[in-house]
Amino acid sequence: MKFRGIHAVIGTVSCLLALLFLFGLFFGSVKIPLREIGAILTGRDRTSAAAKIITGIRLPRIVMAVLVGMMLSAAGTISQAVFRNPLADPYIIGISSGAVTGAVLAFILKLPDIWYGVFAFLTAMGTAFLIFRLSGKRGKTDTAALLIIGVAVSAFLGALTSFFMYLAGQDSYRVMVWTMGYLGAASWSRVGLLVIPLILSILYFLYYRHDVDALLLGDEEAHSLGVPVGALKRQLLVVVSLIAAFSVAFTGMIGFVGLIVPHAVRLCIGGSHSRLLPLAAYTGGMFLLFADTLARNLLSPVEIPIGVITAFFGAPFFLFLAVMNGKGRVHA
Repeated sequence: MKFRGIHAVIGTVSCLLALLFLFGLFFGSVKIPLREIGAILTGRDRTSAAAKIITGIRLPRIVMAVLVGMMLSAAGTISQAVFRNPLADPYIIGISSGAVTGAVLAFILKLPDIWYGVFAFLTAMGTAFLIFRLSGKRGKTDTAALLIIGVAVSAFLGALTSFFMYLAGQDSYRVMVWTMGYLGAASWSRVGLLVIPLILSILYFLYYRHDVDALLLGDEEAHSLGVPVGALKRQLLVVVSLIAAFSVAFTGMIGFVGLIVPHAVRLCIGGSHSRLLPLAAYTGGMFLLFADTLARNLLSPVEIPIGVITAFFGAPFFLFLAVMNGKGRVHA
């Protein structure tokens, strides 16, 4: 049953990803015929205005949407295992807010792009460990405590971010739009900066996939199986902070991807992270590309912030999970 589910998920996501890829190249404020797109992708047209739009704007944006979706989904999957809580998405519990604060600070200081990720990583990591220490209780994170602490931390960091935006002066509007989720600044150089942390983090998570499975049994059970629980959780939170930080640094605050996608995939294939993690990341890339395609085309030529689109799908899903978790029907 689960085996068939794996193939169904892979096949469905692959078809949707291919369709969204073509749709994203074809549609936009400027419509480019499919024949011309084919000539551009095969290298027969490299100098036209359409070629510059495809290779310099739309293609890197599509690739970045997939990469960021993979990072956010992987971060959500591992966060739910570390906290043993189905609501532990980096966006909801405040880790992403920490990353935004660091990235905005780097912007105020007018630092190069790579420092956006560095500053975002440091503040996201500090936020993650603060939440972990404050909300932990007997090997499992209490849902109410997690949400309350997440709201409080996010509010404080939001105020700090607003202060930094105030200091930005005339650039404050640009920062505000970015904090709502924005992929319009995608470039091949930024894609290159995202690929490395994504690959390294996925490989790291897969290397410890069996230990992550053991964490779901509880700290005592995992320790009895030889898992260094405390050290492993700290290391996982560092890597989660890294990928959340780099995604936020270049695309702003995009919520609910790490909440929706892992749950949807888990329902189809089960909770083993050997299968769940790669498929959740793959599906997360497809989902964010879908959201970005809607954001670009629903009100074209006006672009909707992608965070608005993901929140439209994610907020009802979050409420549903919160209610089911309160009734004891949802488990990480």
